[in-house]
Amino acid sequence: MPVSDPESTSDPVLEKSCSRSADLISALAGTQASREGAIAGRTRRVVLASLGLMQEQKAGRKRTRAVAIAAVLMAVLGLAPFVWHVAENLIGGEHLCDVTTELSLLVCVLCPALVAAVLVAGWARRGAWRASRIDRR
Repeated sequence: MPVSDPESTSDPVLEKSCSRSADLISALAGTQASREGAIAGRTRRVVLASLGLMQEQKAGRKRTRAVAIAAVLMAVLGLAPFVWHVAENLIGGEHLCDVTTELSLLVCVLCPALVAAVLVAGWARRGAWRASRIDRR
């Protein structure tokens, strides 16, 4: 009986097994490290870029929140003398027809209304901006 040469066989299962073992050996030997290193480097750059973007967005939100708190605080501090004057005049029994009392009441009513209008306009603009951003996707 003739002995067949293992290299001359054309068995697909044997060839597939040999290619798998060759891939396994090259992976264990580290010959594919350059390819894996390039993939790891590209992945690392993408992750770092998205981390930077997320940090910028977080800083922007913090900055916006700080500006909003400062604006509300300035409005409250700006209105405090008018509110104090109105309360003092009304408790003291003075008339509402006094010019300074009327002006103080007008300021106490119009300033919060103006702040509310600005807030509503900002929210509406932000909502329109988000809607346009979603539409672009």
